[in-house]
Amino acid sequence: MNFEKNAPEKDISVTIHTEFIKLEAALKLANAVSTGGEAKNLILDEQVSVNGEICTMRGKKLYPGDRFAFGGRTYLITIHAAV
Repeated sequence: MNFEKNAPEKDISVTIHTEFIKLEAALKLANAVSTGGEAKNLILDEQVSVNGEICTMRGKKLYPGDRFAFGGRTYLITIHAAV
């Protein structure tokens, strides 16, 4: 029996190069939406959650370690490590 089908999907990493990213921009960076307008509408329609809670603030600041979810997928904010 294959249990992989029922296993939860891993977080999709969204790497930023700054201290934080705003939720609207994070959705675009993750390719979860095509435009900022689409991101705005989804956020205002309560279709996006941040760290497990519905968020209606487009400008919500996300920091490394924060998670946001949309469309059945969960995204994890990570920081780009300088080499």
